[in-house]
Amino acid sequence: MKIKEVRTRVAQWRGQTVPLPPHFCTNPMDLLARPEASMGTFTFHGWLIVEVFTDDGHVGVGNAALAPPVTKQVIDLYLEPLLVGADPWDVEFLWQQMYRKTIAFGRKGIGMVAISAVDIALWDLMGKAARQPVYRLLGGRTKPRVPVYASRLYSRPLHELAAEARRYKEEGYKAMKLRFGWGPTDGAAGMRRNVDLVRTVRETVGGEVDVMADAYMGWTLDYAKRMLPLLEPFQLRWLEEPVVPDDIHGYAELKSYGRVPIAGGEHEFTLHGFRDLLEARAVDYIQFDTNRVGGLTQARKIAALAEAHSVPVIPHAGQMHNYHVVMASLNSPMAEYFPIVDVEVGNELFWYVFEGEPRAKDGFVDLDEGVPGLGLTIDERALEQFDVVE
Repeated sequence: MKIKEVRTRVAQWRGQTVPLPPHFCTNPMDLLARPEASMGTFTFHGWLIVEVFTDDGHVGVGNAALAPPVTKQVIDLYLEPLLVGADPWDVEFLWQQMYRKTIAFGRKGIGMVAISAVDIALWDLMGKAARQPVYRLLGGRTKPRVPVYASRLYSRPLHELAAEARRYKEEGYKAMKLRFGWGPTDGAAGMRRNVDLVRTVRETVGGEVDVMADAYMGWTLDYAKRMLPLLEPFQLRWLEEPVVPDDIHGYAELKSYGRVPIAGGEHEFTLHGFRDLLEARAVDYIQFDTNRVGGLTQARKIAALAEAHSVPVIPHAGQMHNYHVVMASLNSPMAEYFPIVDVEVGNELFWYVFEGEPRAKDGFVDLDEGVPGLGLTIDERALEQFDVVE
């Protein structure tokens, strides 16, 4: 079996999107305090689809969500020439080739995202060729079903937030995550509004449901230090990305206080970067995203490294590639799950691109043992809602 072609497509959403209100979610641009510094800066309405074809008729499917047009160019110009004619089962060698070919310009960010999308497709391909689900290639089943937490609860009027949280509890979720709406430039009044968000969700779901909260890199260390004592009474399972990802010492300082567990890693891209986070004792939870950290080839290494440090791995985002990692690891207690909603920030687009993504039931997703690979197919008919660039 040899690789004969790598096909990339960017699907850009052209349908309607939900308007985002002010203070919908904190983000790194908030600190600039300018009109253009809003969550709208961080919306993304495109998706990259990768297909790897072999000479014996197998097709592996991968994907990525960060900067799809640029990521596509990296694959087309730099990665595909390395792959054509190669044996897809040599996945470690191929990964190292792609990494070393792009290391001068892409060891973090777009280059690694491109490698991730291709690597996911290779694992899907291997699973299909072996007639096994990918999680079996990664080590097999460690749990009957994958527990998931509902991840949405953006900043909105408190009665709407409470209704959404109540719905998730009634649907059987035992954990859910909300987003903060205010940051350092909003002062003490904004801090109180953030606390109101957390209080509303906690009082709505009670003490038997885990609640997490995400600052999405929108705070400074000083602001986070002031927020911690205000958040402590609500027994958050974790505070996510309180500062920018390169501030490892800031993460470590916040974690050292022991007031609220600290989570991060969504915007870390390499095995070496996660080593630095773990050795600095900077996080209580690792949150890599498989389609950012080099695909499944690297995700399994980072997961093993985290396990050696007794730090649980709960990958960022839903999607099959992350569910297979969680299924195969005892150190991954649950996965993130984006409920199906109308398109707003872009996290929802994979629901519109692929068929086969499992839908949560009673707070779990099931992975079918009888479906080889990752279990996804491209919904070509649904792509009619997108502008597709090949």
